[in-house]
Formats: sequence, C-alpha cells, structure tokens
Amino acid sequence: MALVTVIAGSASDRPVVDQALEIFRKFRIPYELKVASAHRDPERVVKVIKDAEENGTRVFIAAAGMAAHLAGAVAANTVRPVIGLPVGSGPLKGQDALLSTVMMPPGIPVATVAVDGAKNAAWLALQILALLPDGAKLQKDLEDEREKMRSRLCETEDSWCADLESQNSVAG
Repeated sequence: MALVTVIAGSASDRPVVDQALEIFRKFRIPYELKVASAHRDPERVVKVIKDAEENGTRVFIAAAGMAAHLAGAVAANTVRPVIGLPVGSGPLKGQDALLSTVMMPPGIPVATVAVDGAKNAAWLALQILALLPDGAKLQKDLEDEREKMRSRLCETEDSWCADLESQNSVAG
C-alpha cells in the first residue's frame, strides 16, 4: 500500500523526483512512482489516480515541466491532497510550469512548491500524513528531524561566528 503516489509527466523528470523519493525512503513511507502525461495520455493519468486511491494513496505529488499541467489534471480527478512540483525545463526553465501549477480555479486546489522543489514536496506530504490517526510516530520523527536541522544550523553558525571573531581579533 503506497501512502504517496508520485506522478511524473515524463521520464526526464526523474532526477528531480528522485530527491523526494529519497526522503520517503528515509522515513520508511511507502510510495509509488508512475509516469503519465496529462496531455499525451490523459486516460492513463485518470487510471493511475483511481488505482492509487484504491490502493491506499493519501497524497499525490505531480511533477511536470514546461506548461504541462499534470498537477491540475490530478487535482481535477481526486479530492485527496495534490502537491504540484514544477520541474525546471524548457526555455522558461520551469517558470511556466510554476505558473500553470499555482493558477488553479476555486475548489480544485494544488499545493505548490518551488521549481525543482522535490524535497519540500516530500516534506509537505509527510506533514499531511502525520495528521492521519496513525501519524503520531511520523509526527515525532518529523519533530526530531527539525531539531536535528536546528542543531546543524547552530553548529554551522557557531563555527562561522568563531571564525569571524578570530579574524577580527587578528585584524584588530
């Protein structure tokens, strides 16, 4: 049973999508990855969504570049949360994908992360899953990971400040 289904608009989106999959593996979240194009094979997109729902998917991530609007097509066919992941490709380097993902009509929302923001797409999916009745352990794991992030930042900042202080004392 995959809790998250990641749908990529084409195989070329894989390097970006892999960053999200790495986070799901770290947290032992079952996921599935599918390739389906909203424009080249819209019937397959609908089938992937329906199969995923039947198999327990709680959150979708839709990754696509250029002006392809995979996230909107997914959101139009489910009431489960959809996270749009614009992929930086084409002449506009993902700006078109970002705008087409953000500009959804009322009632068909898509949460959207930055261009190539696969890691944040995964983090958002995890936060949504942590709200489920059996999500207490995941909630704790996310809190622990945030604390590790804070600690690493403080260590980096302490080291950086110490370097500045030693440079200032030598210069002064």
